[in-house]
Amino acid sequence: MSQTAAPAARGIELIVAAVGASALGIEIAAARLLAPYFGTSTIIWANTIATVLLALSIGYWIGGRIADRDPTLRGLCRLVLIAGLLLAAVPFIAHPFLSVAIDALDSIAAGAFVGSLLAVLALAAIPLVLLGAIAPYAVRLSVTSVAESGRVTGRLYAISTIGSLVGVFLAALLLIPFFGTQLTFLAFALILVLVAATGLSRRALIAPLAVVLLMAVPTGSIKAASPGRTVLEEQETDYGFARIVQTSTGDRWLELNEGVAIHSLLLANRSPLTGGYWDEQLVLPFTRSGRSAGSSAPSSVAILGNAGGTMARSYGILLPQTQVTGVEIDGRLTELGERWLDLRPRPSLTLKTSDARLFLRTTNKRFDAITVDAYRQPYVPFHLATKQFFELVRDHLNPGGVVIINVGHPSNDNALEKALTATVASVFGPVLRDPAEPENTQLIAGRGIPLASRLKAADGMPAILRATAAAAAERIEPGLRGGSVWTDDKAPVEWTIDGSIIKIALNPSLR
Repeated sequence: MSQTAAPAARGIELIVAAVGASALGIEIAAARLLAPYFGTSTIIWANTIATVLLALSIGYWIGGRIADRDPTLRGLCRLVLIAGLLLAAVPFIAHPFLSVAIDALDSIAAGAFVGSLLAVLALAAIPLVLLGAIAPYAVRLSVTSVAESGRVTGRLYAISTIGSLVGVFLAALLLIPFFGTQLTFLAFALILVLVAATGLSRRALIAPLAVVLLMAVPTGSIKAASPGRTVLEEQETDYGFARIVQTSTGDRWLELNEGVAIHSLLLANRSPLTGGYWDEQLVLPFTRSGRSAGSSAPSSVAILGNAGGTMARSYGILLPQTQVTGVEIDGRLTELGERWLDLRPRPSLTLKTSDARLFLRTTNKRFDAITVDAYRQPYVPFHLATKQFFELVRDHLNPGGVVIINVGHPSNDNALEKALTATVASVFGPVLRDPAEPENTQLIAGRGIPLASRLKAADGMPAILRATAAAAAERIEPGLRGGSVWTDDKAPVEWTIDGSIIKIALNPSLR
């Protein structure tokens, strides 16, 4: 190899490594970009991976043709430079399409929802097509004789794969957690334009400068605040996007991702009662059986999905003798609750940052009541909706204890509730339902038979809760029938919820 060829070969290898890292980093960042709007279901991941593979495949074909026409290092670098600039534009151009997704989810317009998903995937695919073209182009430039073609090709593919490995960990462990999705796109774009600029004229240095300037652009909100509302704080967490919103009257609440649902609420008057489903979850533990059934407050409660701590706060005010364990997978939500929603430390409150199922597997504690409030729209974490999960819940209940599951679902559609009812019943037996709100149903089951009548005879219930308890007692009825039992092996959560969204979209009378 000549002295001139050696630096060129090293430059090509550097480009191949950078492209490998960027391709996989983009895949993770694209899924993260979509998550706040479309969820993180297997369907979304399948679409993202399919888009990446299809784009790279098209790129391989195009790259081979371009390389034969212009087999020069400058040609290769120009391709990488264009890919990097297009990549830098993705998070900014995608925003209008993602805004359409939010509006579509608000109105359950399935066509616009799916259309915006496809549009964003197409945007991400464009730079990936160009990155796919790099591999055959690099091989074309590196192979000087048939005798060395196998060795050279193998070396380049190895370098590309190692680069991909670095890109995966760089995106997942460093860039996304500490810098966010937008800067992750820009970081990989910067890597690409930098390595491309080394093989081009000095004018190409404008490209890295432009990407650096884009890094100074602040991240926009997922959804603009409505008139009369103020965003007090917003941040990208390890699991999505969270923000605290305050109304003109002083009410505050926690929104996650697309902002369709309120996940924690603090009224301006600081009342422990919110008028929402959290109130039912305070009284439903009194349906439990056992020696103290209906006569005293639960001695211990676990809240799986504590979010900003609405229920934990209310327990501290109304039932201070109850030992509460609040479990939340996203520690940032706990911090937001402490800063904005009056979630305050107290001797009877223990806060845990953990996945709900992992918490149950690693604790020996048993509880009089366990509330499951970890289902976030639009999709339910499948591993918290299976027979095996509810067996864990049962094993952590005291004799006579109850589990209360908050099931958020589209109004006028009960497919999800039926499936969860069947699954819970396979572990506990009879299941009761409290249809407290059109889009929130509380399911009640237990180690013993929970009874609505016990709500009226609860001597240990604070007076402020009695009206809520009486109303719940009138609503409670047997669980719905017709669902299938979900297991760790088979839990078609995404298809169930997608089916509900499509059914409502096609039948406006159900909205």
